[in-house]
Amino acid sequence: MPGADAWSAPRTIAEGEDWFVNWADFPSLAVGEDGRLIAHWLVRTGGQPYAYGVVVSHSTDGGRTWSQPKRLHEDETPTEHGFVSLLPMHRGEWLAVWLDGRRFATGKQEMTLRARLLKLDGTWGPEMLVDDLVCDCCQTSAVRLAEDRALIVYRDRSPREVRDIFIVRYEGGMWSAPRPVHVDGWRIPACPVNGPSIDARGARVVVAWFTAADGERRVEMAFSSDGGQTFAPPIRIDRGAPLGRVDTVMLDDGSALVSWMEAEEKGNEAGLFIRRVARDGGQSEPVRVVGLASSRASGFPRLARWGSQMVIAWTEVGERSRVRTALATWQ
Repeated sequence: MPGADAWSAPRTIAEGEDWFVNWADFPSLAVGEDGRLIAHWLVRTGGQPYAYGVVVSHSTDGGRTWSQPKRLHEDETPTEHGFVSLLPMHRGEWLAVWLDGRRFATGKQEMTLRARLLKLDGTWGPEMLVDDLVCDCCQTSAVRLAEDRALIVYRDRSPREVRDIFIVRYEGGMWSAPRPVHVDGWRIPACPVNGPSIDARGARVVVAWFTAADGERRVEMAFSSDGGQTFAPPIRIDRGAPLGRVDTVMLDDGSALVSWMEAEEKGNEAGLFIRRVARDGGQSEPVRVVGLASSRASGFPRLARWGSQMVIAWTEVGERSRVRTALATWQ
């Protein structure tokens, strides 16, 4: 993004006719401290609708050339593998986290959360089982705290079909026990396809998520001042009719920006909203960024810091659907 209102010409990372293309489980690109880029996408592995795997490629020359794609996971069963988070760590390593459905191949309807490190020499470390029962198709989100420490948030699943947002800590090659960010108690017999978002600045952490516990849809966020060990009570930030699809970015002063989609008067229309939320619960007025289709085709809007500004990206649905972006400045 060379200027405030200009993007470079697009470059193709990869292409194929056997890809799994989905509104909620989509490719990603991440940038390491050394400038190395890493990308992932999804490739079909069988004839079933949700038989697909994850492949990863990296670039050391700013995206001009890319390595031969490598499968992220050891499992080759024709089951679901996706909803990936890629996180740059210290020493040029990368932490990859994904939902892994290999147990479905044996008749067990149990999605798992797994992780592994991509090392500097391009080899994978061993797979790590992080949680042995999670929601089937909600996005994961990850943030690095310092050196070899990271936090992962995701939607858990209990044997009683409670699907609240959980957090785990990665430190020194070990994982903490999963625990809830907040006990919403949302019981739902199927995946809502609505994952959480996490960001941090030092020990300050923020998590945003969608829930419909007690039959009431809402978007909430919670702050932590101790690196995600504990969280303050959640703050509701929606306008009353949220669809979710949240993202959040922590600002330098400890407040956070959060974006979400909200249903509007016409049944097939929604608004993309953003607002600033302080740790004490104070909130700016919500800003409507753009109108969107409320359908799955609109995907999941994203936020990203760019210097002192914020890039907001969303999918514009039409005969030729495209990605649009806007720049926002927050004082």
